[in-house]
Amino acid sequence: MSFLEISRGDSPLVLGLPHTGTEVPEDLHARLNGTGRALADTDWHIHALYDGLAEGLTTVRTTLHRYVIDVNRDPSGTSLYPGQNTTTLCPLTDFDGNPIWREGEAPEAPEIEARRAAYHAPYHAALKAELSRVKALHGFAILYDCHSIRSHIPFLFEGTLPDFNIGTASGTTCAASIESAVAAICQDAEGYSAVVNGRFKGGWTTRHHGRPAEGQHAIQMELAQSTYMRERPPRSYEPEKADKLREHLAKILETLTHWRPE
Repeated sequence: MSFLEISRGDSPLVLGLPHTGTEVPEDLHARLNGTGRALADTDWHIHALYDGLAEGLTTVRTTLHRYVIDVNRDPSGTSLYPGQNTTTLCPLTDFDGNPIWREGEAPEAPEIEARRAAYHAPYHAALKAELSRVKALHGFAILYDCHSIRSHIPFLFEGTLPDFNIGTASGTTCAASIESAVAAICQDAEGYSAVVNGRFKGGWTTRHHGRPAEGQHAIQMELAQSTYMRERPPRSYEPEKADKLREHLAKILETLTHWRPE
């Protein structure tokens, strides 16, 4: 499908790239207001940040923006973070709580279901297929879900977000040794802060595909965008900062590539 970009490798590691896309179909773009058209909640430059960091990776990316459909939300519409502010399967607001659709143009239930079937389901079918393929090669598979977000968003969380935010749904989506290995690299990274299962415990992708008892592991990495880019417009990639961060990300991916079940 034209909105899916899949690159197949032969290692056990699959990278999910759910929020780097900026494409919005023309008819939907016309319905967005000025706030929505800014596409501010993109995981900017994440596919570039991870590019070339390890050999043999498989990547699954959607080019569509999360305002079309957020493929990291529960398709049933159930909140992943009950009691906390968050955005929905087809977002109605940005991360600051501001409406993104022109008055009277917000999607309603039938349209949301149509978008789920057209975009959300195929993305996760592609992830499932690639995880099954590498699991057949190695006997196990690891999904590493790649994310980033502004470090200051009062609507979503208080204070400043740590640099590395590791999510495993409180240890349920991967082997404990995977979580501890990633956490150790992040915690040892000089000049960076890290947390495991803090504000971001892993979205629907991690929770749905992480089945460690079946040899299928999943872990989410939410990076503070301040670690590699300018967080405000023009939201430019900052190579000097990014290259420093890439050294630590490369260690994570190499470690996961060579991880084996105990």
